[in-house]
Amino acid sequence: MPDPMKKNVQQPVKAIILAFLLCKAIAGQAQVATAPLNTLSGAEKQAGWKLLFDGKTLNGWRSYYEKDKPAKGWTIEDGCLKNAKGNGRPGTGGGDLMTDELFTDFEFSFEWNIQQVGNSGIYYMLQERQNKPGTPIFGGDDGTSAVAFEYQLVDDERHSDVLKNGPLHATGSLYALIPPNDSKKLNPAGEWNESRIIVHGNHVEHWLNGAKIVSFELGSPELLAAIAKSKFKTIPGFGVKAPTRILLQDHGDEIRFRNMKIRSL
Repeated sequence: MPDPMKKNVQQPVKAIILAFLLCKAIAGQAQVATAPLNTLSGAEKQAGWKLLFDGKTLNGWRSYYEKDKPAKGWTIEDGCLKNAKGNGRPGTGGGDLMTDELFTDFEFSFEWNIQQVGNSGIYYMLQERQNKPGTPIFGGDDGTSAVAFEYQLVDDERHSDVLKNGPLHATGSLYALIPPNDSKKLNPAGEWNESRIIVHGNHVEHWLNGAKIVSFELGSPELLAAIAKSKFKTIPGFGVKAPTRILLQDHGDEIRFRNMKIRSL
């Protein structure tokens, strides 16, 4: 004969389990649902965020070597800013693309999707050398290329630069200077990642998919020692803070950007 007390206990337990599963399903649906691309919420607008890419035009952007929009390479597809694949060497896609506006203290947020074996990056603390050549920094450079701090974007699993040089050249690093820490969680090439760069006073941070993976102080002994060991050691004023454009690097590989937004700090 069934125990009535046991039955009375089981019913509320089942109800609790069903309610939990329902809440979990609803939460999962909410997580899948996303806001429209390249838009700002009311809270973001109130917090001072503004879009750097409207999803439709290149307004606010210009080529590094020309004071106008790029003639080729950079296109807008499905609300994403896409750089066409070149031959894997710098400048062989659409060329470096940078903001018209200068920024000093800022938080820059962006989503990116790079193809397998791809390489790119975000430049800030930018030195523009178009008309004043300096020390070449890569093979084929005539000394007029942009020089900057770089938030590295690369296929960690396959690109030879990472396989040969390790974490200092991996995604999220302060390229060739500071590697990402163990909090790094990178989605594989072909999937979207979300990154942030924060510059506030002398403090700088790199974030990837919600985790802070690099943190350093401008002018610190640690940073200066890293620069002294790098290819940037012969660049006068490298890493000195000044108003900067944000630059999307063309490394000759296909990459897409979306939801690029910035706020002053």
